Amino acid sequence: MAKHNIILFLLLCFNVVFAQNDTITVAVDQESVLHERSMDGDLSKKYTGEDFNYDVKTGESQNLLARFIKWLLEGIGNAVGIDISPETLLILEYLIYGLMGLLVIFILIRVFVNEKFNAIFTKKAKPLADINLSEQHIESVDLDSLMDTALKNKDYRLAVRYQFLKILKQLSQKEIIEWHFEKTNSDYEKEIGEVKLQTEFQKASYLYEYIWYGEQYIDEMGYTKTASRFAMLNSLIR
Repeated sequence: MAKHNIILFLLLCFNVVFAQNDTITVAVDQESVLHERSMDGDLSKKYTGEDFNYDVKTGESQNLLARFIKWLLEGIGNAVGIDISPETLLILEYLIYGLMGLLVIFILIRVFVNEKFNAIFTKKAKPLADINLSEQHIESVDLDSLMDTALKNKDYRLAVRYQFLKILKQLSQKEIIEWHFEKTNSDYEKEIGEVKLQTEFQKASYLYEYIWYGEQYIDEMGYTKTASRFAMLNSLIR
C-alpha cells in the first residue's frame, strides 16, 4: 500500500514540473495610450447619393411590375432630359399603384351593378328622343312614331327599346300585366299566366336588357334579328 502511494506521489510531482515548463508567458504592454475616437455628428450630409439610399428597392429585390415601372419612368426621364431621383421614382410608383387600384375598384363596381364589361370602355350613347315614363302612362305614348324616328336616324339600339316598350304596352292593353314605371321585367314576367307567353317574354326581356342596359352596339342586321324575336312575341299576345 505504501509503495502504491509513493508511485502516485511521484507521478503527481512529474505532472507539476511539466505543467510549469509548458506555461507561456504573455507580455503586457503598459506604455500604449488609448485615444477615444470621435464620430462626425451629421453623417447624413456626408454619405449622400443613390449608393447610400437603403429605402429604395432595386434589382432583384423589386417585383416585375416595379422594375417595369422604374424602367418606363427612367426612359421617359431620359427622353425629356430629366434626371429622376430614386425618391421621385418611388412616389411615382406608388401613384401608379393607386391608380391601378382605383381602376380595379371601378371595374368591380360596374360588374356588381350588372353592367357589361365591354360597356365600361365604350362611349355612352345618348338617346335621340327618349321618353320619361314616370311622367306619363305607357298606353298614351305613340311608340310607333318614336320607333320610326329612331330607325330613320339609324339609332337601332333606341329602336330596340321602343320595340320592347311596345310589348309592355300591348300586354297592358290586354290586361295581361298591370303596368307601372317602377316595376321590373321580372315583376311583369311573374304576372304573365300563360306559360309559352311567359317563356317568350323572358327571352325578349333578356335580349332587351342586354342591348339597352348593357349598351351594346347594334347595326341594322342585328336589329332585324332582334325585331323578329319581338314579332314572335307580339303574335302570341294577339
